[in-house]
Amino acid sequence: MQRQFNIKHYALLLLGAFILSFGLFNVHSQSGTTEGGVLGMTLLLNHWFKISPSVSGIVLDFTCYFIGWRILGSSFLKNAIFASCCFSLSYRVWENLGYVLPSFADKPLVAAVLGALFVGIGVGIVVKEGGASGGDDALALVISKLAKCRISKAYLATDLTVLCLSLSYIPFGKIAFSLVTVTLSSFIIDKIQNI
Repeated sequence: MQRQFNIKHYALLLLGAFILSFGLFNVHSQSGTTEGGVLGMTLLLNHWFKISPSVSGIVLDFTCYFIGWRILGSSFLKNAIFASCCFSLSYRVWENLGYVLPSFADKPLVAAVLGALFVGIGVGIVVKEGGASGGDDALALVISKLAKCRISKAYLATDLTVLCLSLSYIPFGKIAFSLVTVTLSSFIIDKIQNI
C-alpha cells in the first residue's frame, strides 16, 4: 500500500511539473507575458542573457529550496527537488520539440488567462503534494508559514516584485496582462491546495 501511495504521489508531482513547463514554454515564452517569482525571473534571464529556464530554474530553485528546507523540513525538500528536476527535464523536452500551441502574442488577454491556467493547475498540484515546482513556490510557502497568511497573498508579493523588474524588457501595457496572469494563477494555486 505504501508503494502505491508513493507512485501516485510522485506521478502527481511529475504531472504538475509537466503541466507547468508546457504552459510556460508554449504560452508565456511565445507571447511575452511573464510570470512573477522565480518563474518570471527565469524568463527575464532568458531574455537578457539567453540562459535557458532549464538551467536558471535549477540554480534559482536550489537557492530558494535551501531556505525552504530550513523552514519547512526535509520532506518538503525531497518533493521540491523531484518536482524541480521534472520541470527542468520537461522544459528541455518542449525546447527540443518546439512549440505545439500557436502564439497568442497578438491576443495578450488570451495568453494571460491560458498561461495562468497552466501555471495555476501545475503549481497547485505540486504544492498540494507537499512540494514546489520552483523557488517561487518555496518562497511563497515560507512566507505563508512565517507571515501566517494565505498562500495566494505570498505568491502575489513575490510575483509583483519580479513584475517590477520585468518592466526592463516588457512594456507597461503587457505587464498589465502579466498582472492578470499572476493574480489568476495565485487564486488557482490557492484553490487547488485547499481542495
